[in-house]
Amino acid sequence: MRTEGEIATNTDPTGLWSLVVPLKPLARAKSRLGRTVGGDLRPRLALAFAQDTVAAALSCRVVGDVVVVTDDPVAGAALTALGARTVSDAPAAGLNAALEHGARSARARHGDVAVAALNADLPALRPDALARVLEFAAAFPRAFVSDTQGIGTTFLSASPGVELRPAFGGASRARHLASGAVEVTLSGLDSVRRDVDTEGDLGAALVLGVGRFTSELTSPVTPAADR
Repeated sequence: MRTEGEIATNTDPTGLWSLVVPLKPLARAKSRLGRTVGGDLRPRLALAFAQDTVAAALSCRVVGDVVVVTDDPVAGAALTALGARTVSDAPAAGLNAALEHGARSARARHGDVAVAALNADLPALRPDALARVLEFAAAFPRAFVSDTQGIGTTFLSASPGVELRPAFGGASRARHLASGAVEVTLSGLDSVRRDVDTEGDLGAALVLGVGRFTSELTSPVTPAADR
């Protein structure tokens, strides 16, 4: 395998990627958002975010397949219906272990393909923006996209022959930089960087323009105290 500091020789942007999308059981997902939108709507929004993320990823011209790592049967069925492949969170050891498991599953099925981890809460994701990220990432062993705040990470890739080595959670941008991953600094990536954890994040995503699943649920989204 190549070391993190080595520039990859793969300059072909047309190879298809396998994306790994992790999703908590819906009953536990998006707890911060639930403080303002209410407990009943929160799991529905979490699923809608994931559906819009997966739908956009599957529409991306350089994505071959999407693997969703989840133990939630409702989410699994909904995302499978879109064309994703779901696997259980067999490690049950947190987000990064789930991502490594998903990457191994993708490579066990498709060979030593390029893989990328993608957050499940990108409801404004644009397929063309994702394609630009993947085409940029193809030139490096590992690459990542930071979130809008520049603190966390929404995307991490590993080229063929390279381990993903995810370090998501909290200040993950600094950890991914320290691990040797190259930051993707292209312009026009707002939809790839805009994850949703709070009501403010959701408002920003709505301004960008969300997918149809989130759009169907956003009209009743008001702070619980106002209901």
